[in-house]
Amino acid sequence: MAGRRDGFMTRNSNGNSLRGSRIAVAITIGVLLGCVFAFLYPHGLFRSDPQIINPRLVKSNLQVGSPSCESPERLKMLKSDIVALSEKNADLKKQVRELTEKLRLAEQGKDQAQKQFMVLGEQHKAGPFGTVKSLRTNPTLIPDESVNPRLAKILEEVAVRKELIVALANSNVKSSLEVWFANIKRVGIPNYLVVALDDDIENFCKSNNVPVYKRDPDEGIDSVARTGGNHAVSGLKFRILREFLQLGYSVLLSDIDIVYLQNPFDYLYRDSDVESMTDGHNNYTAYGYNDVFDEPAMGWARYAHTMRIWVYNSGFFYIRPTIPSIELLDRVADRLANSKAWDQAVFNEELFFPSHPGYTGLHASRRTMDFYLFMNSKVLFKTVRKDAKLKKLKPVIVHVNYHPDKLSRMKAVVEFYVNGKQDALDSFPDGSNW
Repeated sequence: MAGRRDGFMTRNSNGNSLRGSRIAVAITIGVLLGCVFAFLYPHGLFRSDPQIINPRLVKSNLQVGSPSCESPERLKMLKSDIVALSEKNADLKKQVRELTEKLRLAEQGKDQAQKQFMVLGEQHKAGPFGTVKSLRTNPTLIPDESVNPRLAKILEEVAVRKELIVALANSNVKSSLEVWFANIKRVGIPNYLVVALDDDIENFCKSNNVPVYKRDPDEGIDSVARTGGNHAVSGLKFRILREFLQLGYSVLLSDIDIVYLQNPFDYLYRDSDVESMTDGHNNYTAYGYNDVFDEPAMGWARYAHTMRIWVYNSGFFYIRPTIPSIELLDRVADRLANSKAWDQAVFNEELFFPSHPGYTGLHASRRTMDFYLFMNSKVLFKTVRKDAKLKKLKPVIVHVNYHPDKLSRMKAVVEFYVNGKQDALDSFPDGSNW
């Protein structure tokens, strides 16, 4: 037994020695192969090459890091792509703005009365019969001085209680302008401003201590302002007045052919968007009347009732800084820019025409001024000067709008009402000679 065990032990030791030798040889071969591969492939046999994985990224890095390596053709192509993308982006932004504006207008038109009611106050039930009064005074805008900081600074110095008289003038009306501001000064009205449409008027106003403002150059306005006649210049005011309203000021717009005899701000109601003098000459024409149209061929229905009122004068009106007022100015200015129309006709059409198919009317409140206080020259020369009682009335202003010989009639008005010359008006005809 002992001999068998000793023989078994001897064979087992020899087997272990043989396996150990094989393992040692394998390890040696592995080390040698590792050295060979390390020498031949210093970066590894299965390395991750970023150029192979993401050639665009490498190219981009080269572009950023080494612009000098980029070819001129490639740079030109990239610039072209950037320009094309910028233009496309601008077009998209424009489309977004247009769609946003359309959405805003659609929302504005929807339930407009309800929204206005919510702005002005809480909803209420109707009161007893005869006690209900509708809304007519719209809220004023929030002032935006960024619109015109230079004008805002001038208005702070000139305006009184956020309101002032504003007149546009060029060199064609220089003589009338002198009569205009001389009587404003005589009455003692401090809050007035001349918008000079040329350098000559600006210098003329400064030399006479008249508050003046000359706008920044604008060829669209300046070309008309320099050479335009009364109607052309009158049409500019709707564009120019917009900035005054945006700055939060109420404006009493005045033509130059007006003689001031009292302070008009003492006679305003300020309860409407627009408060205007009328071209009417009596209670019917000034404030409205029922005009019956007769068509005999209709038989039983021959009489058709129509409502008539003579137009507001676009040369003298008080306008408050409200949304409807801004919309009025925009509508009139837009129509005058795209058609050869008379500004006074357009002004009245936008104020009075109601909404109907294809047209949305302006929701602006309006008031007609007392035609004896804010007097046009037809009332004066055709009626007042011939009536002993009416001659004793002293109007607030006289607007020489019905007659072309403006300067001579303005001076006659001053002689009659200021200097007391009773026959100063007698030499003039009721109308004009042509």
